[in-house]
Amino acid sequence: MRAVAAVLAAVLAAGAALPRTGLLPHGPVRGDARLRVGDDESSPGVPLRRSPLLYGRAARRLYVGTNGVISTQDFPRETQYVDDDFPTDFPVIAPFLADLDTSGDRGNIYYRQDDSPDVLDQAAGYIRAGFPRTAGSFVPTDVFIATWEDVGAYQELSQDTEPSEKLNTFQAVIAYDDEDTYAIFLYPEGGLQFLGTRPKESYNVQLELPARVGFSWGDGDDPKRDGLFHSLASSEQALRRLERESNAGVPGVWVFHVGSAAPLEHVEPGGGGGSNPSVPQTPTHHGSGTAADARALYGHADRASTARHGSEATSPRPDDEPRSPALPGIVPEGVPASPGPERSRWLYPDGDGGARQSYPANPSSYSSGHHGVGVEEDVHFNPDDFTYSAGGKEMCAQHHGRCSPHAFCTDYADGICCHCRATYYGNGRQCLPEGAVHRLNGKVSGSLTVGREPVGFQDVDLHAYIVGSDGRAYTAISGVPQPAARALLPLLPVGGLFAWLFALEEPGSENGFSITGAEFTQSLEVTFYPGEETVQVTQTAEGLGPDNYLSLRTHIQGQAPFLPENVTVHITPYEELYHYSSSAVTSSARREYVLAAGTANHTLSYRLRQNITFAGCPHARPPARQRLSVSHAFALYDGREHVLRYALAARIGAAPDDAENPRANPCRDGTHACEATARCQPGAGTEYTCECAAGYRRDGRGCRDVDECSEGLSQCGPFAVCLNAPGSYRCECRSGYRPAEDGQACVPTDPCEDGRNPCGPGERARCLPRAGGHAACECLPGYAGDGIDCSDVDECAENPCHPAATCYNAPGSFSCRCQPGYEGDGFQCSHGSTQRLTPCQHERLYPRAVPPGPSPVGDGHVPQCDEEGGYRPLQCHGSSGHCWCVDAAGQEIAGTRTAPGSTPPRCGTPESIQQLTPCEHERLYPRAVPPGPSPVGDGHVPQCDEEGGYRPLQCHGSSGHCWCVDAAGQEIAGTRTAPGSTPPRCGTPGVMVAVPAPEPTQRPRTMCERWRQSLLEHYGGTPRHDQYVPQCDAGGEFAPLQCHGDSGYCWCVDQSGREIQGTRSEPGSTPPCLPSVAPPSVRPSPRPDVSPPATGTFLLYAQGQQIGYLPLNGTRLQKEAAKTLLSLHGSIVVGIDYDCREKTIYWTDVAGRTISRASLEPGAEPETVINSGLMSPEGLAVDHLRRAMFWTDSGLDKIERARLDGSERQVLFDMELVNPRAIAVDPVRGNLYWTDWNREAPKIETSTVSGANRRVLVNKDIGLPNGLTFDPFSKLLCWADAGTKHLECTFPDGTGRRVVQNNLNYPFSIISYANHFYHTDWRRDGVIAIDKETGSFTDEYLPEQRSHLYGITAVYPYCPGARK
Repeated sequence: MRAVAAVLAAVLAAGAALPRTGLLPHGPVRGDARLRVGDDESSPGVPLRRSPLLYGRAARRLYVGTNGVISTQDFPRETQYVDDDFPTDFPVIAPFLADLDTSGDRGNIYYRQDDSPDVLDQAAGYIRAGFPRTAGSFVPTDVFIATWEDVGAYQELSQDTEPSEKLNTFQAVIAYDDEDTYAIFLYPEGGLQFLGTRPKESYNVQLELPARVGFSWGDGDDPKRDGLFHSLASSEQALRRLERESNAGVPGVWVFHVGSAAPLEHVEPGGGGGSNPSVPQTPTHHGSGTAADARALYGHADRASTARHGSEATSPRPDDEPRSPALPGIVPEGVPASPGPERSRWLYPDGDGGARQSYPANPSSYSSGHHGVGVEEDVHFNPDDFTYSAGGKEMCAQHHGRCSPHAFCTDYADGICCHCRATYYGNGRQCLPEGAVHRLNGKVSGSLTVGREPVGFQDVDLHAYIVGSDGRAYTAISGVPQPAARALLPLLPVGGLFAWLFALEEPGSENGFSITGAEFTQSLEVTFYPGEETVQVTQTAEGLGPDNYLSLRTHIQGQAPFLPENVTVHITPYEELYHYSSSAVTSSARREYVLAAGTANHTLSYRLRQNITFAGCPHARPPARQRLSVSHAFALYDGREHVLRYALAARIGAAPDDAENPRANPCRDGTHACEATARCQPGAGTEYTCECAAGYRRDGRGCRDVDECSEGLSQCGPFAVCLNAPGSYRCECRSGYRPAEDGQACVPTDPCEDGRNPCGPGERARCLPRAGGHAACECLPGYAGDGIDCSDVDECAENPCHPAATCYNAPGSFSCRCQPGYEGDGFQCSHGSTQRLTPCQHERLYPRAVPPGPSPVGDGHVPQCDEEGGYRPLQCHGSSGHCWCVDAAGQEIAGTRTAPGSTPPRCGTPESIQQLTPCEHERLYPRAVPPGPSPVGDGHVPQCDEEGGYRPLQCHGSSGHCWCVDAAGQEIAGTRTAPGSTPPRCGTPGVMVAVPAPEPTQRPRTMCERWRQSLLEHYGGTPRHDQYVPQCDAGGEFAPLQCHGDSGYCWCVDQSGREIQGTRSEPGSTPPCLPSVAPPSVRPSPRPDVSPPATGTFLLYAQGQQIGYLPLNGTRLQKEAAKTLLSLHGSIVVGIDYDCREKTIYWTDVAGRTISRASLEPGAEPETVINSGLMSPEGLAVDHLRRAMFWTDSGLDKIERARLDGSERQVLFDMELVNPRAIAVDPVRGNLYWTDWNREAPKIETSTVSGANRRVLVNKDIGLPNGLTFDPFSKLLCWADAGTKHLECTFPDGTGRRVVQNNLNYPFSIISYANHFYHTDWRRDGVIAIDKETGSFTDEYLPEQRSHLYGITAVYPYCPGARK
């Protein structure tokens, strides 16, 4: 221990940094072996004298590798692990995992095992500093030491480059005895001069992957432990802290408990110096500490111990807080502890300092598997009040199972107590994640006399929905018969129990669940005035279910005043005092409520008394009194759904006598430093902490979503697909399966597919699947019957043919033939001398009927003919809104079809098209209004002036809206007026006359109203009984319950009108729809129907010397159909894009320094279009409208453009560029966008395609913006950042910025398609799919050949409005 004290003295002298003498002795003088010099070397297995316990297994040999790792098995080739993220495929202890190299006399790597007293003493000192309570007497019997001394990063050297002078020194120590194993990482001052290494396959592309520091279990015999890992640092920010901070009180020293004879489910980071973990941060000083971050990862014990993705989270620390000595009892007085990590509740989630409260140390702590904290006895404690444990002495060693899995157990002189870990709250018996959403389920029974009418009810459903982050509680009781349901409206305390139970906690206060947990009984008596009717309510909480659902039984009995149907009940905000003892909570109050009927109001009141009893821990000290403040309260009875609802928003705080109007906590006034994804938890005074809810993990001052699907935390069964969602996940049954009766598994669902149906033969009948796995049978057209027995219909009996034709019946059909002397198709016959109809005229006169059931978009189309009877070159479908070009025979020309709402294709001879102005073209070929939601302007036929230009004032023919447009016909923002109001004054396009906006005569129509009006117009004003029209409420919002015509099918919708999966009901019943959106569920739900995009959509990605092909089914990756599209020997393809008009791909080659292209037609050969003046061409963008391409060159720091054949080349920018990479173009608006990942000042810029109006769009909070894409449909510019790990989007003007996903690995390139993003990732070496709306990872494709992927693009079968 004297050695460690000397080290600390040296630390003080060196200015709070670990000197090299702080490393354990190493080198040839200590008998170390030296690893072979090279780039990817590994030592022979070193047989150990004793076998330490590592990750639950006995390690008999250890191997040391060049790349900063130690393992219990020999290493694979470095390409299999050195650039990949955790977890690795084999066990590793990684003090600095990166592509290191000792060639060229750049350093040495030493290793040995040792049991000399001075080495054991120094290792023990560091371990005791990290674990002062649990390892205070630990003395290792052996240590294994590996030292990387002045080693360099791998570097591809040429005649023009010199070896880097940046060298790293660090050490890893494994110290152990027969019971426990600890790992120590040491980083001396100046030891980390570089923080990452360039991948070997990066070639001229300048990329640097940060090193990884931590532990990985690897694959093993126990499938439950495969893939587990603990990440200490994997970003530049976290790596920089390794020298300055510590989890052991000594800067640069990091200690971990990695093995034990007792159960140890995960790596335990040290806590450092015996500091009080409950000291929260202050609002004005912000530091950071990696140890706390790593520790916080395992605050969610069950969740993190099975994690497949680690994190480094940070939690700020006040710089001026008092510091404890690093090694109590041996540190010289005045020697400072480490400046980090911070001392906060995050440091000790497993119990080394308490989770919600801090307790003094006591030697009787229980720490075998379930970690406990001993506490000093309270000499004032009254043993008569002890009700928490049974009689007799109980010890945590025998009874820790009584505690929640998220709690630790503590031994007291007369029994045990449970305390929730950090990030959880409760009474220790039951613990819930802080800030999360909770649900309660229960039954309500009773008998109530309303007026003079007795009403009984038995086991009706009660559901409560709790938003813990802000103290909101929603309660719904369904099935209470009238008039009892209305009489219970004033009885807000029924739902008020949940408001108290989960109230938002003010500093120093605790809500009900923190005191009672999920096992208690509430007795409530309410007396109404003036009639003095009395109601008794008993609510019994029976614990938490498997999904943390609280179970509750409610009994209501007594007499209540009668309430008429036409009254509503209003309850004003109120405050209520609660009094606490060790096993009971009481309150009493008098409360008023208002009965409103029309314009008349009547105020009444009632008195309530309640008593809540529970079994509490005697050592927990709730305040004697607390005040519950309810800021919002309402009660509502929905007569249509027969649901009684209560809603409250509440917070719990100190009673008035105890509060002295303290300064507002930063959590209250919004001055805290927590990010939006983190919950600000108030502390005492102005102190606070930033905490994450369940389903999220610490990430800086914010929280990132835990991907339960990729980390193996989901409970999805076979035949189910796990889909991640923010804070949760859901299970969807695969195609052909449905949820089983138990709500967990998935079973085959379609009897029509597997033949389990009674329907007739396929040529006569068809099977229609129905809900519940049943089938309905239906005869095909031309047959009649019940679908089981179908007989042919004799259509000829109805005389369908022309009088001059003969009808011939056939099975399921018929035909008509003109009689001799007549010509025609049998439906229309004429004498042979009559002029024949053209094919187009004939098709207009005798359109083909649309067959029942699903049909392609073109069916039922009535063609447009020109004056001579020929097909017009442009054809548009009257109802769907699709448009396409046809040839002279009326056949669709492939690749010309456009989607509803987009600009129709330009058909016919170029000369004839060019004669039309855009306004005239739009008048000739107006877009039809498609069914479904659409903006007001859809279907508008513009007004053109005499020269064919757009008139400045445009008015919608049916809606009555008017607005001004510019020369391109685009609406000028802020000029639209409502129907019936004075139209705006519009000048010549581009010259607006500024006039005050007219006062609106009515509110703007909502989405529901616009959709309803659109469909009504589409249906001709009067929909049929089988056609759906959305139902809107009085405010114009979607009614929670929607029904389809008179079919009887109904379902619930969210606030956007989208159907909530699993709510559709059969005819005869309606689902209970709540006006709020339910949170994600882990139950399986039927897979939603997907409208796939046009056939042939696929992704192309660059992978070194080849271009890969990855088709899409809808937006899902068809991984089984992936293949190599083009092999390009000797090339390194980086940028890639697609010309939709010529069906040609373009790419940049940094090895050949060229730009090339190739048609997708069979047999096409690659063609080089630019082969000079390039150094490192990376990003590439094709403008299919202007027939131009744009590229970045990070070697020359230029952005250039040229025609697609390489001609007319010009430099757009060669100034103020450092590392230009990605580039994207918006052809419609003529804008260009690019990224510059200059580490000193990264930015995203824009200009016109000609280089005019250059400006910076984004230069804040970005790091390495590698990928960039412009979405032509949403008109958003989005980028993937390998520095911040964020995927973000913004409008083209830089406004509206939002984060879609904040936990990327190492993205390189990105493309947007439909409702997904697809990006290439250098950590995963694959293509990753991300849902645009939820930000969740939905799929990934990892090519069999593992190497880095570069650019990616999407290939459409048609040209969109704009391109990447």
